[in-house]
Amino acid sequence: MSTINRTDALSNSVEKKYDSNQDPIFKKYANKTLPKGLMKTTAGLNQYTGAWTEAEVLHLLRRCTFSPNATMVQTLLTLNPSQAVDLLFTNATNTVTTPPINDYNTATYTDPTGIAPGAPWVNAAYGDSTVNYKRGISMKAWWLKQMINNNNSILEKMVLFWHNHFSTELGTVSDARVYYKHLELIRTYALGNFKTFTRQMTTDVCMLYYLNGYLNTNTSPDENYARELQELFTIGKENTPNYIEDDVKAAAKVLTGWRINTTTTIPTAYFDSTKHHTSNKQFSSFYGNAAIPYQSGTNGALETDVLIDMLFSKQQEVAKFLCRKLYRFFIYYTIDSTVETNVIAPLAQIFINNNWDIVPVLKTLFKSEHFFELNSKGCIIKSPTDLLVGIFNTFKVDVPATMTDYNKSLIYNYVRSYGSLIAQDIGDPPNVSGWPSYYQVPEFHELWINSNTLPKRMVFSDMMLNSGFTASSGTTIKIDYLNFVSQIPNADDPVILVDYLCNLLLGISISQTKKDALRVNNLLSGQTSNYYWTNAWTAYIANPNTANTNIVKPRLLGLLLELTRLPEFQLS
Repeated sequence: MSTINRTDALSNSVEKKYDSNQDPIFKKYANKTLPKGLMKTTAGLNQYTGAWTEAEVLHLLRRCTFSPNATMVQTLLTLNPSQAVDLLFTNATNTVTTPPINDYNTATYTDPTGIAPGAPWVNAAYGDSTVNYKRGISMKAWWLKQMINNNNSILEKMVLFWHNHFSTELGTVSDARVYYKHLELIRTYALGNFKTFTRQMTTDVCMLYYLNGYLNTNTSPDENYARELQELFTIGKENTPNYIEDDVKAAAKVLTGWRINTTTTIPTAYFDSTKHHTSNKQFSSFYGNAAIPYQSGTNGALETDVLIDMLFSKQQEVAKFLCRKLYRFFIYYTIDSTVETNVIAPLAQIFINNNWDIVPVLKTLFKSEHFFELNSKGCIIKSPTDLLVGIFNTFKVDVPATMTDYNKSLIYNYVRSYGSLIAQDIGDPPNVSGWPSYYQVPEFHELWINSNTLPKRMVFSDMMLNSGFTASSGTTIKIDYLNFVSQIPNADDPVILVDYLCNLLLGISISQTKKDALRVNNLLSGQTSNYYWTNAWTAYIANPNTANTNIVKPRLLGLLLELTRLPEFQLS
């Protein structure tokens, strides 16, 4: 990989500011500074036809999956860029998951609803708060498992994107079964139709709980969901002109009457016409002074469909809002006037032309010159989920199949809970807006890194290379770096080995001087001749006895510890 003329994105040094003469949508970014040396991207959505090397494949996998692994890199190298992108989507459609199971029974605890160990609990009775708490942990562990075990497609990355977009909190909803159904909905529409998805989410039981939709009645309209539906889910806040407060109130009246039936085994949504507001709902000039007429009886539920149609009639606003969120999630947080013109606007039109199907938008973006442009690479700080799951994926950390379900759950939940220590607990974002790193001006992803989280990130990678962590069964989960390196072609050549690891692990290249220092100080133990490593590694491969292992093991450990402590390891 060629060296990018840019200091790492963790640096506070800056060089270039945006134009202050910008459209109103960009004015809030007028004083935002860029990382030193980072030039504006200028390429558009023309299909990329440039070089197809390991560097491009690694970039694609870093952004569309939770970090690359060697197997997928080699697979994609046999394809062209367009075929490689297509494969990530084909693999997504072929992904089959089974629901979370009772992996929480122990010698001292039994599921009070009668769900046997190893059986799915997602359609069980509620039971009590204790089993529900255990199921919540089970569900989060299950989710982490999907990320780790289904990393050959874009699906899991899109599930995280939508989880942040339609943000809900398990801690608020307090029913793991309902939350799992919510995740099922996200997984169903992650690569589907955004308009249909939004309609389904509007009466999703989890969302009705989370944003008080089930409390929204004709006598006391609740504006919570009506506000977020427009502000966070479809229209956005940055339009000029935009919807007004009266539109929020009118939308809330449209949505009155949706309730939750708690008499069924699993809570379900239903429409109660006696709780529905009997007025015609008048909207502002932003929506063309549209009025949604009152419909009586069960037909009142149809007003929700009319509302969704009205929101999506604001095609440019909705399409650009969602395309900007996709851009910030997958490319970079800066959207200047050039990006708006060359990328966002044409992507939005593709979205509209395809009647809100998301796949054509994503494929166009990931196949574009803009996506593969040099300055689009290595400029995002990994989210905690990217970092933790990526370590498992890239190093192929083994979770033994022979372990009990309970102990497997402990392993996945340990990784998930570590994410909460470094600011991202899946299933429990901080609020309805999601994680600030995806939206907070002007820092965006820079918020992932601070004096508290950066050391903890390094502690995790250090731990995985050194002692690992131990589940209650006594099985230690760690990186088997000897086995990992054994699968690298020409690992006996220290120059090739260092290059390979730098390319695979680091978001941007480091200088040849740094590479040489890594090679000499670690693989060569301070010597200058490459045969000091070649001979040692060849001897180990021929006979991995204790003596030969003890020679190569500390050298590899030192190299990998240095690499994973570099700022570039935090970049995607």
